[in-house]
Amino acid sequence: MKNWIKNLAVMIACLQGASAMASEIKVIASVAFKDAYLAMVPDFEKATGHRVTTLWLPTVEIMSRLKGGEVTDLIIMSSSGVDELIKLGKLQAESRQIYVKSGIGIGMQKGSVKPDLSSAEAVKQALLNAKSVAYSTGPSGVYLVSLFEKMGITAALAPKLKVIQGEPVGAVVQRGDAEIGLQQVPEILAVPAIDFVGPLPAEIQHITVFAFGIHEKANDTAATKAWIKTLKSDAAVPYIKKFGLDPAW
Repeated sequence: MKNWIKNLAVMIACLQGASAMASEIKVIASVAFKDAYLAMVPDFEKATGHRVTTLWLPTVEIMSRLKGGEVTDLIIMSSSGVDELIKLGKLQAESRQIYVKSGIGIGMQKGSVKPDLSSAEAVKQALLNAKSVAYSTGPSGVYLVSLFEKMGITAALAPKLKVIQGEPVGAVVQRGDAEIGLQQVPEILAVPAIDFVGPLPAEIQHITVFAFGIHEKANDTAATKAWIKTLKSDAAVPYIKKFGLDPAW
């Protein structure tokens, strides 16, 4: 990890060597890649003098704030959300860049009996057998609603479903308020006090692609682009993979 940090610092220094003025880069982002992202902030700030201020919000709140006129420098969220905001004139169309991708995973309390996740039918039975099931309002949750419908278990799950916003689904599982939690894999991994049972099987897996978008009224586009370049650098890849994500660029 020390070599990666050194390479990251060298890359940033070369990237910003000509920059004479530091800026505050304001970011609004989905929480799916939070741990990987935060691991890269200190070296970027030290090398460039820029300050990165990030507000972590659920997808529905990001959309609400941006549609309501909130101004920031950078948005990082699902590519479909970025595309919608570009169509609404909130983000610079040419700034759109694909970042990382993530699948959906299942988390349960440590020590609990883990279900079979080898097939769609096995997952269906695990959900029907669970006393309670939690999922988020983000892209994974939107997909799961359609998956439950496709499986024909919406009515059966309804009394025990918990829709979570504002905290990781894993935190709800950790407290014992849900037996099974479904969310983006890195968000499950971000709660180490629970067990990551595994990803959904390929036949029902859903991959969310996250993307960058620079706001039409960004304060410092050059500094924002420098941060994006750092987040997409070769030195960033080990951080991204460590937290259950895959580079998508």
